[in-house]
Amino acid sequence: MRVVVALGGNALLKRGEPMTAEVQRANVRKAATALADLAREHDIVVAHGNGPQVGLLALQAAAYKDVAPYPLDILGAESVGMIGYLVEQELANALPQDAKLATLLTQIEVDRDDPAFARPEKPIGPVYSLAEAERARAAHGWPMVEEAEGKWRRVVPSPRPKRITQIEAVRLLANFGVIVICAGGGGIPVIRNADGDLEGIEAVIDKDRAAGLLAEQLAADAFLMLTDVDAVYESWGTPQQRPIRQATPDELSAQSFAAGSMGPKVEAASAFAAAGNCLAGIGRLEDARAILEGRAGTLVRSRAT
Repeated sequence: MRVVVALGGNALLKRGEPMTAEVQRANVRKAATALADLAREHDIVVAHGNGPQVGLLALQAAAYKDVAPYPLDILGAESVGMIGYLVEQELANALPQDAKLATLLTQIEVDRDDPAFARPEKPIGPVYSLAEAERARAAHGWPMVEEAEGKWRRVVPSPRPKRITQIEAVRLLANFGVIVICAGGGGIPVIRNADGDLEGIEAVIDKDRAAGLLAEQLAADAFLMLTDVDAVYESWGTPQQRPIRQATPDELSAQSFAAGSMGPKVEAASAFAAAGNCLAGIGRLEDARAILEGRAGTLVRSRAT
């Protein structure tokens, strides 16, 4: 069975944790344990988030005054190279020595006229107090949004992924038994310029939408989005909240989910399931096997079972 696994950014760095290399490696090591458990019986392709990491690199770049800050596509490439290295190394350590792994920096084409460029909404980087957010906005011109009371983050455009430029390379590697780590951070966003050449653009593609496109184009048997909550919840944050254990895309479309967190996951799961009789699952990282076996998480299929 071919399984595309998308690791949420909080699987690599929990809210409130220091963004040190040691903390990230420790979290990746835990993630590698769950991934290795799947890889022993299935062909897996791994995608992951990079929101906190690319935000940190943006801050570091902005602090260096001698040159203009690097654009987000280059910072994205730096961050996914770093995370891919950690995931590949820790996963290799958790698997037999003959396991084959490769990390692929993945360019994903977006529409230069995507309306997302006119309304930045994707949070990246650390959480700021109001005073810190105002200083960052004044210093760098960054749009900011209050995610929760008193907690602010930078927001950037998040266009929809159109084409994974290296999909044939990913497929070739996967077909030869290589565990491919790709589409990190939603992929490196690129557009076609007037000459038809690829060039980077200031944006961050949602990792779940990119991973869903990856799963569709690889004709995966299952698509798992692993995060720090045990399932998708109806009426989240209210006394009436309850976990949704199984649903069809149509059933999920009748409900609303937070645009900045669970919404893209539900959308990606529904799109993947609607394309066939495949399974999409959302749940905790440590429940990866149980989700795949239908014993945990939220399971999304094209029709009820």
